[in-house]
Amino acid sequence: MKIYTKSGDKGTTSLVYGSRVSKKDQRVEAYGTCDEANSMIGLGLSYLKAEYFDGKEKFEGFFHKIQTALFHVGAELATPSGKEVKWKLEESDIKELEEQIDFLDGTLTPLKNFILPGGHPAGAALHTARTIVRRAEREAVGIGEGVNPLVLSYLNRLSDFLFVAARYINQQLGEEEKNLHQ
Repeated sequence: MKIYTKSGDKGTTSLVYGSRVSKKDQRVEAYGTCDEANSMIGLGLSYLKAEYFDGKEKFEGFFHKIQTALFHVGAELATPSGKEVKWKLEESDIKELEEQIDFLDGTLTPLKNFILPGGHPAGAALHTARTIVRRAEREAVGIGEGVNPLVLSYLNRLSDFLFVAARYINQQLGEEEKNLHQ
């Protein structure tokens, strides 16, 4: 299979089921932003290769689930309204994110102030992924009706998870968080 098709050379792309739309279409913006977030998560995880902390394997394993779910979110966003979605999010995907947020947050020093994104490169990349997911959420909202409400909930919860995960990585790797007014 060739990587290039030349079918997008004039500024259009195909949604699931083949309908052609502008590359500036709201759906394309939304699923493209999910892809961007997924890539940033991958970058963040790559910074952990040489690091060790208790629970690292489980942490990275959960991110595999997240990256797969984010791919499914993109597929849902790339499916025109009224068409069957091949890969669907489930309520359990959101519940699992909430459980992970609660678990990781329970290991962290409680926040007393706003913190600045940064720290270890993995933590900083996860903070960046969080902001990209927030943009994906805004783009998905911009589509309007026809977006699975679970997609919006998942993206909202995922950004919360990424915030907590960035803090967790920074704590596990001994990086001090900088408060807004430090």
